[in-house]
Order: sequence, then C-alpha cells, then structure tokens
Amino acid sequence: MLKKTLVLALAIIMVLSLVVGCSKDVAETTEPQSGQPAEVAKEPVTIKFMQYTASGSQEETLKAMIDKFMELNEDIKVEYEVLAWADYYTKLNAAIAGNAAPDVFEVGYENFATYAAKDVIKDMNSAIANDGEFKENVFKKLAYDAFKYNGKQYGLPEGYSAVVLFYNKDLFDKNSVAYPNESWTWKEELEAAQKLTDEKNGIWGTYAPFQFWEFYKTIAQNGGSIWSSDNKSVTINSQANIDALQWMIDKSLKYGVSPKLNDDTFSQPDADLNAFKDGKLAMLRTGIWNFGRFADADFEWDIALEPGNTQKAHHFFADALVVSKDTKKEEAAWRFMKFMTSDPYAVSLRIEKGWSVPAIADEKVMASYYELDKPASRKVVNETLDSLVLPPVGPIPERWNEITGAVGEELEKAKLGRITAKEALENAAKRLQGLIK
Repeated sequence: MLKKTLVLALAIIMVLSLVVGCSKDVAETTEPQSGQPAEVAKEPVTIKFMQYTASGSQEETLKAMIDKFMELNEDIKVEYEVLAWADYYTKLNAAIAGNAAPDVFEVGYENFATYAAKDVIKDMNSAIANDGEFKENVFKKLAYDAFKYNGKQYGLPEGYSAVVLFYNKDLFDKNSVAYPNESWTWKEELEAAQKLTDEKNGIWGTYAPFQFWEFYKTIAQNGGSIWSSDNKSVTINSQANIDALQWMIDKSLKYGVSPKLNDDTFSQPDADLNAFKDGKLAMLRTGIWNFGRFADADFEWDIALEPGNTQKAHHFFADALVVSKDTKKEEAAWRFMKFMTSDPYAVSLRIEKGWSVPAIADEKVMASYYELDKPASRKVVNETLDSLVLPPVGPIPERWNEITGAVGEELEKAKLGRITAKEALENAAKRLQGLIK
C-alpha cells in the first residue's frame, strides 16, 4: 500500500512539473521582445470641421479652442477649414453634393431647415440619449430649440449675434455731433450723417450693406415684412417696404451720405469693415462679431441700437454645429460639437475674445460678457433682443436659398437703377408667390 502511494505521489509531481514547465515556456514566448511595445497604440480618429464665423478676426480663438479639445481628447484629431461667409455655403454645398461633406460643420439658423429637410445632417437624439452627462438646459431654450426639426435635435447652438450701429466717436467729436442714442430714428441718423460726410476726403456719414439680409431688417424698422403674420401670403410689395427700400437707395443717390451704390470698392468682401477701421465711415451697421476686429482701431468707437423709422428692429442670428448624415465618426463628432458649444473653456474664450454671445443659460457667464471693456455700451447687445427679427424663412424654410436669391436679384436691379423700388418688390412678390405654390 505504501509503495502504491509513493508511486502515485511521484506521478503527480511529474505531471505538475510538466505543467509548470509548459506554463513557463508559454510565458516566455508571449513576453514582448526587447524594444517592442506590449500593445500597439491606436491612431487618433480624424474628423473634419468646416466653419465661417471665425473668418476675419477670430481664427486664433478658434485654433485655441480646437487645440484645447485635442489636448483633452488625445484619441481625436481635428482638421479644420475656415472660409469667408461669402464663399462658405457654395463650398459646403459642393462638398455635400460630392459626398465629401465635413464630419462637423457650422450652419446658421436661416439655412438649417434646408439641410434638415434635405436629410443631409444627422439627427443627434441618439447621441444625446447615450450621453449621461449632457443636459440640454445648459443652453438658452430659444437658441437650442431653433435647431430642432420635426421634433428632433439636429444641432447644438454656438451662440447668437446681433447687428448694431457702430460709430466713430472721434469723428462725432470732431464735427460736434451728438452720439447716437436709443431715441434716434432714420431722421436723426440722416441729419448726423450729413454733418459727418466729407466726400472730398473719402469719409461717409453712414453705411449699411445693400443686400437681402439688410433689406428684411430695414423693412421691419418701417413696420414691414416679407410674409403676412400667419405666413400664408406674400407682403413684400407693401408700401411700407417700398418706402424702406427707397430709403436704402436714397442714402447714397439722393442724400449722398453713403458711398456710391455702383462703387466696386464696397462690393468687395469686408470692404465696409476695413473702411470703418480706417476711419472712413462715421456710422456702420454690422455684427457684434466684429468687436475683436476693431479692438485695436486707432480711434475711439462705441455701439448703439440701430435707428428705426416706425419701430426698432435688429437681426437675430444663431449659429450651430451639425454633423454630416454620412459621417462614420458620430461619437467623436458629438464630443467635439459638445465641447465647442458648451465647455467652460470654449465659452470663456469666446467671451474673452468678443466672438458672438454664448448661447448658454448661466447668467453669471453672461454677466462676465457684459463687463468686458470694449465697447463701453456692450449691454446694447442684450437690448437688441427686445426687437429681434428672425430670418424670414416664412412658409417654405426648405427653400430659403431660393427666397434669398429671388429677392436679392430684384434688389440688385433697383440698386443699379435699372428698375424702381416699387418694380423691384412687385417682381419679388411674383417670384415668391411662385415658390410657395
């Protein structure tokens, strides 16, 4: 019995020795060779981003935001392209048509519905549902809801902007003209512009771009609109609108307080902004996104509410980030758009650099925006919300580009004197009526 027990014990020892030996051999063969990594690092996911609101003055701000995002998200690389607004949608639409859309791109409220209706951007509801940290109430409700379509969330708002009246305080002081205030109407603007204009030295009293966007805001300042209040009929050819268009023409043609309407200089991109910074425009209607551009101007300037005629009216522009329907990198795209629109670093930098107004709801953050040094009357930005005018997409938001094209072509004819203001708006009315049939 003892002998059998010893034999069995020896057998067990031999088996265990074999197992240990085999395990050692396996361990030795699976250890990495000298100088070789145990695990190959994954390459970062690359997403492409296209936008326009940084063009001209905020390129470095955008770069800092993206650099910070990549620092915090080492598994994502962002390749980006900034385009001038005049070229942006042409290039974006060509990329979409060529199946080469960027993964993430910027879109304004007025164009958003067109992309959503054409099913070229991604519904982000699933990404939102899967992100346990995301809270939609971080954004201002008006701005957040603007980028819903058929009840689905397609974009996250970056911020909102307004157009106000910029004015050169040095020119006003030199000519002993009182600064613009909230009581001004077109009448007071014209009277001041006549005193400020010095055509011999190339200084103009006032300037506003002559294009569709300026037109729909200007007619609102005279109580007009492109569509009826119920969005069922066309009202662009009303007498109030004809008078407003004539005012846009007369500032140059009749009163001589604005540059000649056929002046090619002012048809170039940013020509009006450059003229203001060069001290050649006493008053300029332009967007608050240009605060940074004028920060180092060699004269004192400030902002005021725009003069209206029968009422105040100000643009309300909201921009959002959306994701291409065809992206294969939705998770990375979602993390990027969330960072760029609501991360404290991105929001704070946007405020510091004067790049539009963040669309977030935290009033403490907004307080820091209004406390920035220049312009002194920054609170005017908040006051524009009392008289905001949304882009008039009307009953056919999906045909926005056709609306702007049809009306813009007729405005151009009136601008060059080929037809009267009345004829231009009668033509525009017929063309819009054709679009809604």
